[in-house]
Amino acid sequence: MSKTSQQNTATDANGVSVIHSQAHASGLQQVPQLVPVSPGGGGKAVPPSKQGKKNSFVDRNSDEYRQRRERNNMAVKKSRLKSKQKAQDTLQRVNQLKEENERLEAKIKLLTKELSVLKDLFLEHAHNLADNVQPVGTETTTTNPESNAP
Repeated sequence: MSKTSQQNTATDANGVSVIHSQAHASGLQQVPQLVPVSPGGGGKAVPPSKQGKKNSFVDRNSDEYRQRRERNNMAVKKSRLKSKQKAQDTLQRVNQLKEENERLEAKIKLLTKELSVLKDLFLEHAHNLADNVQPVGTETTTTNPESNAP
């Protein structure tokens, strides 16, 4: 089997070169390859919605243009207000969390002091109990003379 091929290049309406290759006796399905026509080779692809608009002239005095500009200006204002509100909300939340953190740290200090006092009281009480309790083998027994009589 020979794998020789021919390539035909054509440019479509979008300015993209399509390379068609014909393989002889390969039995493979042919797939066109898209290659940009620009000499740089790496330009941005133009979405289909923008392709027809780039060559059309826009009359800046038309009602349609003014309506689009007005809608765009309102959308920009809305977006900026939303962004500003979000920043304010975030700042307010940060301040609330800082205050809560300070309260919790103060509570931690108070509870740590209370724990220390209670621990000291417990250790003192345990020490006093240990001093008052005699070991089991050293107990003194008193003998009752009446119980010794047979």
